[in-house]
Amino acid sequence: MPRSHGSDIDTLIQLLSKLPGLGPRSARRAVLQLLKKKDSVMVPLATALHDVADRVRICGTCGNIDTTDPCHVCVDNRRDRTTVCVVEDVADLWALDRSETYKGLYHVLGGTLSALDGVGPEELNIAPLMARVAAGDVQEVILALNATVDGQTTSHYLAERMADSGVKVTALAHGVPVGGELDYLDDGTLAAALKARGMVSA
Repeated sequence: MPRSHGSDIDTLIQLLSKLPGLGPRSARRAVLQLLKKKDSVMVPLATALHDVADRVRICGTCGNIDTTDPCHVCVDNRRDRTTVCVVEDVADLWALDRSETYKGLYHVLGGTLSALDGVGPEELNIAPLMARVAAGDVQEVILALNATVDGQTTSHYLAERMADSGVKVTALAHGVPVGGELDYLDDGTLAAALKARGMVSA
């Protein structure tokens, strides 16, 4: 089969196709756009990728990914340092912070407990969380883990570990999203919504 481009371009396509949401076809289109806009997009992107790859760090306090350690979240003095929101992954941290409704600190576990995958407490960032709680500054821990079996198992485990700490342990509400239509929701979401039902004020 004749080649329409060189091996270097093919390597770039293969690398981009490994990114979430980008298959081989989407990667080819992305590479073509980069090549067409070499000076305005491709070269600055390559420089930015090199710079970030050289400077990226994992925050030793919360597990966030940033170019500084501690990260920008942990050193922000405007944040409520008495509240820590526990998330499964850095993507969850970024999503919650993007909403601009939570003003406290975070803690990234790096996954969830999973007997099937052999992931126990030692494989997760749990010990540093317990140390933060034991330090005495934290008054509330919000468990913002995914509403999956492993996520709920991890939440129960953490709640038990912190039961005698004197810290308030809360969890995100699960249920019908704003604008959601019941007919399009899965059974788990509907069940959670029914269990978390509340009074309706007149």
